[in-house]
Amino acid sequence: MMYTPASFQMSDPDEIRRFMREHDFATVVTHGEGGMIASHLPLLLDAEAGPHGTLVGHMARANPQWRDIAGDALAIFSGPHAYVSPSWYEAPGTVPTWNYLAVHAYGPVQLVEDRDGLHDILARTVFANERHRPQPWSYDPDDPEIGAMLRAIVGFRIEIRRLEGKAKLNQNQPEERRRKVIRALEARADENARAIARCMESTLGG
Repeated sequence: MMYTPASFQMSDPDEIRRFMREHDFATVVTHGEGGMIASHLPLLLDAEAGPHGTLVGHMARANPQWRDIAGDALAIFSGPHAYVSPSWYEAPGTVPTWNYLAVHAYGPVQLVEDRDGLHDILARTVFANERHRPQPWSYDPDDPEIGAMLRAIVGFRIEIRRLEGKAKLNQNQPEERRRKVIRALEARADENARAIARCMESTLGG
């Protein structure tokens, strides 16, 4: 379970689904007889499959994780993050913090090893990542290279049973302080800081 004070909770299901699609390179954590193991994998969200949706992905067959899964998996979707200096508040009695956004999805794992199922996962993954390119690469299931790839991977589906979303964006601070933090983050060069500034701006009342 992710520690999430009420002021930081993401409660809108559409917002959570949008976040998962925008930050779809996730960390998949499972537990088995060998202990905990994690893999960093691109995941597709099928929002219509199940009450909370289903995550679809694949990993290398050489990866031992798929052979040793007991209980639910945890998929962690991480968004932008940035350090917040107490000096930006221009107020006494304040301390440093870190602003960030994250979503945790929990559910049982169903392995996919049949050829048609693997073709479907690969085709959907390729389409999701190629469709916006000017000249998208096309997935050809009859390509011998694709056949070799199928033998080297294992697909999986995670039916989401529980979702947790957290947007820690200084909502526990007065608006004046939050606007000062936004200005300081906007002045930084890194994209993470500027992305957090935009997210903070969206939580303000205008």
